[in-house]
Amino acid sequence: MKRESNLYTIIYASVMVVLVAVLLAFTSESLRGLQKKNEANDKRQQILRSVNVSVSGAETEAKYNELIKEAFLINEKGQQVAGDAFAVDAAKMFTENTYPVFVANIGGTTKYIMAMYGAGLWGPIWGYVAVNDDGSTVFGTDFSHQGETPGLGAEIATQAFSSRFAGKQLFKSNVFKSIAIVKQGKTVQGQDYIDGISGGTITSAGVNRMIQQSIEQYVAYLKTIK
Repeated sequence: MKRESNLYTIIYASVMVVLVAVLLAFTSESLRGLQKKNEANDKRQQILRSVNVSVSGAETEAKYNELIKEAFLINEKGQQVAGDAFAVDAAKMFTENTYPVFVANIGGTTKYIMAMYGAGLWGPIWGYVAVNDDGSTVFGTDFSHQGETPGLGAEIATQAFSSRFAGKQLFKSNVFKSIAIVKQGKTVQGQDYIDGISGGTITSAGVNRMIQQSIEQYVAYLKTIK
């Protein structure tokens, strides 16, 4: 077959496309195990940060196993249901009606960690909130995002933002009130609140909705530990 012919060019291009596709598929499959391990470790780090524990990647799994004493799923009635709490995709919590709870022992005291999921300005946002054994007082939080604006909405992922929640109350007079996110200098009556991100109004509003809508699903369970 002449190399200058159109047929040769078509066959050559087709063979190269197939070879590249096979190589990409092989590489992807080879790295899948490592990717899943990294994703699991990232999730463990987020859960640990919600109880104010930060560790390096190499220490993550051991520290998680040391501090997280129990993990289970509940429904909106506060009842435990079957399933793997760690494996739950936060994006499917509301549709599947299963909400993960992680129980940690920090300095001899019990903390209850709950998952949150919502929408920011440019995409999904998620996080974890840990409460003391009174079922109301926030011990710590951690927030993450897919694509919020650097220097603005993306600031929700910083410790400076998450630390504002410590000590705030989810309940007032045994009624769930959530924690409001307000513009700096503003106040709100009847519930605890924190200042939002300067210049990140829409993302702050998204965090506000996420906390309200996510923790609302845990109210029945929280009342059982209050």
